[in-house]
Amino acid sequence: MIDLLLAKDMNAVADLWAPDGIAEFPFAAGNSPHVLRGRAEVCAYLAHYPELMDMREVAALTMRPTDRTDTVVVEWTATGRTVATAEPYRLDYIVVLTVRDGLITLFRDYWSPLSTAAAAGTLAGLLQSVEGKDA
Repeated sequence: MIDLLLAKDMNAVADLWAPDGIAEFPFAAGNSPHVLRGRAEVCAYLAHYPELMDMREVAALTMRPTDRTDTVVVEWTATGRTVATAEPYRLDYIVVLTVRDGLITLFRDYWSPLSTAAAAGTLAGLLQSVEGKDA
């Protein structure tokens, strides 16, 4: 998945999901989705990511097994540049990943919406959406 993200092949990333796979974002804020249901929603969500964030490297990656053979916890750090501002960013993620038959059935992504919005140059819009105001 990380190789596909670095290659900016979002369709191939979405193809890693089971047709009924779920992506959850427990810390999502503002207008960001909390849950994506199914490969089609994941594909639509990822479609414009390369236009926002130019991820260039995974600076750190640690995989931690769990007591379930189908689930792993992944800690990783992405670095790159924000497309709109050309400013560098460094973002940390923790993902709980569950697979079945080689496809993702659950992708629970713990990331900071504040850090991501600051990196993307959209922090003001995020804060306005959290406050219930139009961005």
